[in-house]
Amino acid sequence: MDKLELKELLDTLHNKYNDSSFIESDPISIPHRYDLKEDIEISGFLASVISWGNRKAIVNSCCRMMDFMDNSPYDFTINASDKELDSLSSFVHRTFNGADFRTFILAIRGIYMEHGGIGNLFEQKWLEYEDMRPVLSDFRKVFFDLDHEKRSEKHLSSIDKKSACKRLNMYIRWMVRRDCNGVDFGLWDKIPMSALYMPLDVHTANVGRELNLLTRPQNDWRAVEELTQSLREFSPEDPVKYDYSLFGAGINKEFKI
Repeated sequence: MDKLELKELLDTLHNKYNDSSFIESDPISIPHRYDLKEDIEISGFLASVISWGNRKAIVNSCCRMMDFMDNSPYDFTINASDKELDSLSSFVHRTFNGADFRTFILAIRGIYMEHGGIGNLFEQKWLEYEDMRPVLSDFRKVFFDLDHEKRSEKHLSSIDKKSACKRLNMYIRWMVRRDCNGVDFGLWDKIPMSALYMPLDVHTANVGRELNLLTRPQNDWRAVEELTQSLREFSPEDPVKYDYSLFGAGINKEFKI
């Protein structure tokens, strides 16, 4: 398959999967419940954090998270009393438990109180570095700056440890990407789409290798950089739009891998 044929394939898959019909069965459906920017940011972040495993189970757990927060994530994050925070103790999604939930709510609260919000922190860090790699590193440092449950650190991947940071990159894609299809939100307009990195998971990695877009065998940060760079050759202004192409083709087994 030559480069033109590959671009046509990627664009066809992108048009197929970057569609509002994709939303309902995906964790991105959770922030789509809300109109307030802060509600979208917080619900989207929490949904991305627990996005591993079966998508139906993820969405069900995300819905329970929102129920715990009275379906007002920003108000709960800022104003929840100790008693209300204690009520989170019964939540569990795989290895993410109630103690982690409380830790993350308090960390998010700190970011809104000290930095003006998640989006504002990401945008200010981008303007400082103009490189998403140190932005990802600094965000994690700020997030765990307050006293916290040590066990909770495993739920926010570290680029400094060469993690692929799949869920964090996915969340940033949700908040930054903007087009006319209405899947992503485009809330953080100070960050260009060209700066984003691929949310690398087993599906995007396997299809990327099948299409000779990725050669590295490990699913780590170096693989993220390689795959993103390959996709920039087809859409330098918006390489991560092809996340839909690779992920959709992977989960629907459009290739024999």
